[in-house]
Amino acid sequence: MADDGIWTADELMHGKSGSGGAPESPSKDAPASAPIGSSVLKRASVRKLKGGKSKTTDPMDWGMPGHLSEEEVAIFRRTMHILCAIVNLCHCTAVVPSNRYLTDIDFPSAPQMKFRQEVENRGGEFKSTVYSFGSIEGEAYCLTRWLRARKFKYDDVIAMVEEATEVRADARKHDFYPDPVLALGCEPSVFQAQYPQLYHGHAKNGCPVFISKPGILNCDGMECITTLDGILKFHWHVMMHDYKMRLLKHKEAHPDFNNFQCLVVIDLEHLSTSQLSQRALSIVKTQTAIDSVCFPETMNRTLVINAPRFFSMTWSIIKGWIDPRTAGKIELISSRKSWEARLRELVDENQLPCDYGGTGTSTIETLKKEAPNGVLQQHHELVHVRSSGHCTVDVPAGGHMEVKVFSRSASEVIISVVDENDKTKELSPPVSFQHTGGSDETIPPTSLVVTATRIVGPCKARVKIDSKGSRFSSAGNYMVACNIYGEK
Repeated sequence: MADDGIWTADELMHGKSGSGGAPESPSKDAPASAPIGSSVLKRASVRKLKGGKSKTTDPMDWGMPGHLSEEEVAIFRRTMHILCAIVNLCHCTAVVPSNRYLTDIDFPSAPQMKFRQEVENRGGEFKSTVYSFGSIEGEAYCLTRWLRARKFKYDDVIAMVEEATEVRADARKHDFYPDPVLALGCEPSVFQAQYPQLYHGHAKNGCPVFISKPGILNCDGMECITTLDGILKFHWHVMMHDYKMRLLKHKEAHPDFNNFQCLVVIDLEHLSTSQLSQRALSIVKTQTAIDSVCFPETMNRTLVINAPRFFSMTWSIIKGWIDPRTAGKIELISSRKSWEARLRELVDENQLPCDYGGTGTSTIETLKKEAPNGVLQQHHELVHVRSSGHCTVDVPAGGHMEVKVFSRSASEVIISVVDENDKTKELSPPVSFQHTGGSDETIPPTSLVVTATRIVGPCKARVKIDSKGSRFSSAGNYMVACNIYGEK
């Protein structure tokens, strides 16, 4: 076996053998933005996926280093040749890949020469797209992720990378939106209250565990606080500034970890047919559209739990239409006893939330950590207003509450805060509020902090919203977001 971290053709097909320790990580002296030159190629981290020369392959291992066919190895070699050509063109270096990769490989054909020129014109964006998580992933694992996504059909893979480079171009100009508040137009905690999604621990195979709860997605609330473009920007933030960092931190702690994928849990509890609106599907589609093109093969396995009967019947039909390997990575389990047992097979109990069969922090408590600094409690409530509407919030002793309201309603309203137990007692003076962006859904909603000063507890506050329009007309929906801070 080679001792420089490079995979030979035989190893790509049958796995590495005789490796007793963790693979050599990329040089610590090399900058993160360094080109994928010979030093990085040779030091790219890899690990033994499966020893020996087994004649059968688990469907979950298809296309992974150590399980490639001869044809797939040829495609892999061809990709390595192109990648080195890209480095030479974009960085004026003289990179010569290992002969073990390029044995019996001729110089690129005319279409490949054309692609090389295109990469040169793009100035290296192709490489950045492929290595979105950085070279620390390990070149064998990174490249085979993209190759698996298009079943090792080389031309299709190239087309996919080109599309991904174009899709991510604008987000890259903005550094993939490092500030989530600017991306969404609201605090992430307000967004999470309408569509709970969170990372919680790692599976036994090292993959981060992601839990999504579309069954309680509040579309009216989402419409009040952000736009589809805001959701798109926030998803870029999550993938490149949250998910990526989780992968890299786990890699630092476990150098032999190379499976840059995610175990997904989709909780459909409370899902009804009425919730499957065009708006709800657009929100989900907006998030998944990026992943399918720009982050291929990052789904290790998906468990759909608490599925209602109508969804289970639909899935039994859809399953026959999709690729068998993809279908094999998706499990639909309705029984709580069954899905808790299955989760414990995949994830250690201390890595699972206690509300999902484990002993870890509950998802509710984990989501509370998304609150802004200094906030002890939060209250988010959607208020529908015809002539008037309200919500009440308990402010504990020592608490200081700030109230912010979001809406797209063009109707003018008056918002005030009074004492629920003595409605003549004004806790915050009335303010006028109105969305001025019109009916264009691409324009961000209007928001306003309606408390002149923070309301001091203990008290029970009533946030009143009174329409200035006709009593027979509807003023619309308003998201009331209350942050309760500790003593100053």
